Amino acid sequence: MNFRWLKHMMPRGLYGRAALILIVPVVTLQLVVSVVFIQRHFERVTRQMTGSMSNELALLQEEVARAPDLVTAQEALTAVAGPLQLNVVLPAPDLSAAPTDRRGVLDLTGIVVISTLRANLERVEAVDLTADPGVSLRLATDKGPMLVEFARARVSASNPHQLLVLMLAVGLFMTLIAFLFLRNQLRPIKRLARAAEEFGKGRVVPYRVSGATEVRSAGSAFLHMRARIERHIEQRTLMLSGVSHDLRTPLTRLRLGLSMLPRDRETEDEIAAMERDVDEMNKLVDAFLDFAREGALAGDPETLDPCAFVADVVADAQRAGQAVTLAECPGQGVAETTFRPDALRRALENLIGNAVRYGKRAEVSVRLTTNELHICVEDDGPGIPPDQRAEALKPFARLDPARNQDRGQGVGLGLSIAADILRGHGGGLRLGQSEALGGLRAEMVLPR
Repeated sequence: MNFRWLKHMMPRGLYGRAALILIVPVVTLQLVVSVVFIQRHFERVTRQMTGSMSNELALLQEEVARAPDLVTAQEALTAVAGPLQLNVVLPAPDLSAAPTDRRGVLDLTGIVVISTLRANLERVEAVDLTADPGVSLRLATDKGPMLVEFARARVSASNPHQLLVLMLAVGLFMTLIAFLFLRNQLRPIKRLARAAEEFGKGRVVPYRVSGATEVRSAGSAFLHMRARIERHIEQRTLMLSGVSHDLRTPLTRLRLGLSMLPRDRETEDEIAAMERDVDEMNKLVDAFLDFAREGALAGDPETLDPCAFVADVVADAQRAGQAVTLAECPGQGVAETTFRPDALRRALENLIGNAVRYGKRAEVSVRLTTNELHICVEDDGPGIPPDQRAEALKPFARLDPARNQDRGQGVGLGLSIAADILRGHGGGLRLGQSEALGGLRAEMVLPR
C-alpha cells in the first residue's frame, strides 16, 4: 500500500513533527482509556445501580397489585415510598400526548438507564431523564398510571465527566511541560541551522556549542569545518597574492623590453604580435585572480533597493558604450534586499559584458517575489544550447563555436565568476532561452 499521500500531509518543520510525536500518543492514550475504562466501567456501574433501583420500583408495583382498591394502594405506597425516598403519585396526571422516553443529547449513560429499567420492570410506559428531580418513571398499574420520581444519582454515577476533565487538564499540563522541554532541546538545533545557512551565504555569525550530546557533536563538527574552510580561503588568498606579484613583474619587463626594441618594416608585425600576446596574458591573469580570490565576495552585506542598484549598474554600462537597456522594475522604492553590492555588481557587469559581446543588444529586468530576487540579463545573440549550459558555468569553458566571435574572445570565466558570487549569496545562476530577444537568458536568483 502506498502511503506517500500521508507524507505530504505531515508537517515539515522540526517543531511540527516533534509536536506531532508528542501529541499523538497522549491523545491516543486518552481515547483508549475513555473508551475502554470510562465506557465499560460506567456502563457496568450504571447497570448495577439501575438494577438495584428496579427492585425498589418492583416492590411498589407489588404493593399496588396486592391492594384491593385505590385508597389502600395509596396508603401502602405512602408507607413504602417514604423510607425509600421516592416521590410517588397514583394515579398520575393525564398527559396531553403519548408518553415517550426522553434524555439529553450528551447523556450517554441515559441509554443504559432506560434499557435496564425496561428490561427489569413490567408495564413501563415512559422514562424521562430530563425531569426536575432527575428521573421521572411512568408505570401502568391496575389502579391507573403511577408516576415515580427520584434522584438521578440513584441510578448512575454522578459527574462521570470529572474523569474526562481531569484527564484533559493533566494531559494539557504535561503537554505544556513537554513543549517547554522540547523547545529547549530544539533551540540549539535551530541556532546550528542558522549558522550553517548564513555561512553558506558567505556570512560568519557567532555560534556557541550547546544542547544535547548529539547536537554538541554536530555543532563542534560544524565549527571545525568552518575553521578549515576559512583557513583554506586565507591560504588561497595569500598564495594568489604572491602569484599576482610574481606574474605581473615578468609581464611588465616583457612589455618594457618590447617597447624598447627597434622597429622597422621587418620586425613591426612580430613586435605587435608579441605585445598582443602580453596583453592577452595580462587579461588571463586578471580574470583568473577575479575568479579565484576571496576579494570577489569581500565586504559586508547591505540592505538596498535592488531596482535602484540595477539601474545604477545599467547606467554605468550605457556610459561605457554598451548597448543595454533596463526594463521597468515593479518594486522600485518599495522592497529592499540584503546582498553584497560590490560582489553583485561584478556578477551583473560580467553578464552584461557577455551579453553585448555575443549579441548586438541586451536587456536587464528585475522581478521580486516573496522570498527571492530575480535579475535577468537577455541578449539577441546565438545563445547556448541546452546540453552545453552546464558546461558554460564551469571555469575556463570556451563555447566559441556556438557563440559570436566578432566582438573578441573571452577567457571563459564571466559566467563562472557570476555563478560563484551568487552561490556565495545563497542563490544561483540559471541559463535559458530568451523569449523576448531570442538569445541567451541569464537569470540571477538571490534569497531575500
